[in-house]
Amino acid sequence: MGVTPKTVSRALNDAPHVSQAVRVKVKEVAAALDYYPNLAAQSLIARRSYLIGLTYERPSPSYVVELQNGALDRLENERYRLVVLPFNHVASRPDELGKLLLRAGLDGVLLAPPACDQPVLLDMIERQRLPYARITPHSDLDRGLVVAMDEVAAGHTVAAHILALGHRRVGIILGDPSHAASRARMEGYHQAFNEAGVAIDGSLVGTGDFTYDVGYRVALDLLDRPVRPTAILAQNDDMAVAAIAAGRDLGLSVPEQLSVAGFDNSEVSRTAWPQLTTVDQPVREMAWDAANRLIAALEGEIDPAVSFKHEHEHKLLVRASTAPLCPPG
Repeated sequence: MGVTPKTVSRALNDAPHVSQAVRVKVKEVAAALDYYPNLAAQSLIARRSYLIGLTYERPSPSYVVELQNGALDRLENERYRLVVLPFNHVASRPDELGKLLLRAGLDGVLLAPPACDQPVLLDMIERQRLPYARITPHSDLDRGLVVAMDEVAAGHTVAAHILALGHRRVGIILGDPSHAASRARMEGYHQAFNEAGVAIDGSLVGTGDFTYDVGYRVALDLLDRPVRPTAILAQNDDMAVAAIAAGRDLGLSVPEQLSVAGFDNSEVSRTAWPQLTTVDQPVREMAWDAANRLIAALEGEIDPAVSFKHEHEHKLLVRASTAPLCPPG
């Protein structure tokens, strides 16, 4: 081809100082020869790993899949690869997660809840200049690359829907108390109840952990009472589907005798029967957006030290699991 090995390397790596014509020709020849650059060798030369971490804590399987797929969609055809780093009990040991991230040889990291709200963790990775993007944080929103959704407003929307159907004795299944999202959604419920002039019955509020099993146990406790709730607000779809199952096991018909609403619009909300009324939280789109911003920072297109915030919209999806309150008898 009449070009030096260094020029070939620059062309294959989309480096600057190579004409478009040469870049195209080099890639055509590489494709014809079935040649692919060795990422490990590239990382040694560039002193970069081309690895992006994604860390989260024990949420529902559907949520995790949406997170991963969003990030993977953005990384398709990129030199970067995704490393998934689940980590439990982040709130009680953020420094341990920080050490894990800093030892993993990452170029950058996507922080999903609750890691995105841990100031100790953020301090650690900032000191070491590890670029990061935060997915749905609820504190220090002017810190780092932030992709968010107003979960207070979303909680208000779904609670207002239940109240508009005439339900007043409403059970609530909270998520993991260490997740700021649980508190934000509850704040939204309070706002909707206050606007409707209805008091939340504290005896009908149970604490779950965003999992089906615990959600089922909490729902059984709420429903197996002499005066049961006529509706349940669950703070994610897995716990809402568990509430439907608990109601059926107690002989209740959904939604005729029990309305149930969830949160997330995960796959389980669409495959449940009846299909679940829920809040569409665009997890996949937010993960894509966070990965996109992080790549821009890694490629020098934006300054990772300069705060950025992009807010995504939520949407209420009314399906067959909620209905107007039926009068007694």
